[in-house]
Amino acid sequence: MSVDGRIDGSGPARLMLSGLADLDRVDAERAASDAVMVGAGTIRRDDPRLLVRSAERRAARAARGLPEHPAGVTITASGKLDPSLRFFDRRPWSGELAGPGAPPERLVYCASPVVTAARGRLGGLAEIIDIGDPPRLPEVLADLAGRGVRRLMVEGGASLGTQFLTSGLVDELQLVVAPFFVGDAAAPRFAGPGRYPHGPANQMTLVEASAVGEVMMLRYLLKGAPGAGRAPGSGAAVSDADRGWLSEAIELSRRCRPSPSAFCVGAVLVSADGTVMARGFSRERDPHDHAEEAALATMDPGDRRLASATMYSSLEPCRFRASRPRSCAELIIAAGLRRVVIAWREPPIFAKGGGAERLRDAGITVVEVPELAAEARAVNAPVLGAHGAGPT
Repeated sequence: MSVDGRIDGSGPARLMLSGLADLDRVDAERAASDAVMVGAGTIRRDDPRLLVRSAERRAARAARGLPEHPAGVTITASGKLDPSLRFFDRRPWSGELAGPGAPPERLVYCASPVVTAARGRLGGLAEIIDIGDPPRLPEVLADLAGRGVRRLMVEGGASLGTQFLTSGLVDELQLVVAPFFVGDAAAPRFAGPGRYPHGPANQMTLVEASAVGEVMMLRYLLKGAPGAGRAPGSGAAVSDADRGWLSEAIELSRRCRPSPSAFCVGAVLVSADGTVMARGFSRERDPHDHAEEAALATMDPGDRRLASATMYSSLEPCRFRASRPRSCAELIIAAGLRRVVIAWREPPIFAKGGGAERLRDAGITVVEVPELAAEARAVNAPVLGAHGAGPT
């Protein structure tokens, strides 16, 4: 949205609110999702394809046995959608978005009175699903869950976004603010009037604020939503044991030798039966050691417990690093781990973050426990302060 809360202009041309860096970030979110939903109005106005643009991300999905693109989903009360829109393009994919897989799945949830007409108009281009009259989001989500959708990304406009937020159906909100004003009263707003469950008495939790190119991305977790106490968007529950092991990882981070050019991080590797397999912390044996790297270095790569183990790290595993050829995210993937629990995201001080997204691209569940983030950050208060990031 713009600084004054507008998500588009009022004219016929689409207003660009994001740059290339943020578009790539959104592409990573799509690649990590099972389905992407937009409103029928957005389809008519923006004519989106809802495809994963990165060939690397498509290949990673295919390697996990997934379709190269998430399913595309929309909801319509009128059923009036033009079959020539790119959302319904069923031609074999070629060129920029080439891939060996079948065209992406398309689901259209329709109000009961218009289902027959919609099937006549869109037959063969999408599955038309009768969702009642009027269509209700809980029924749509229940049907998607029955189809195996566990992580739904909603790229809706003002109407759909407002419906999700006022219904308390959102686990995580990613809000990107462009550095300009629109100043047009007729332009659509990010959120319309409504009774929101997350008002002053039940505030959202800000867990990330980061510059993405020329825009600012704010990421909130929504307390009291159906996914509260779960990994954002993943459906993975956070247990008391998770909190306990993550607290131990934070305690390990206090043992790190201070460094003006690196974070203090602790990591604990725990088997499915609750046995500690390994521990590590930054600079444990070598000035360039990372915590997850130090823990995995003590493991036999052939240990069968790795496939069901959980890595607890006080900081998001790195995706980019200069000191060693392989990042911690790549080491975790290579070890065959399927679950990682973290306290906070890596600030873009020494390197770009993105480790959680890289792990999710590889099919690994990433659980974030924001209630422990402040404690993990406090260990790094000196380095954060030195770089103007503050202790919180």
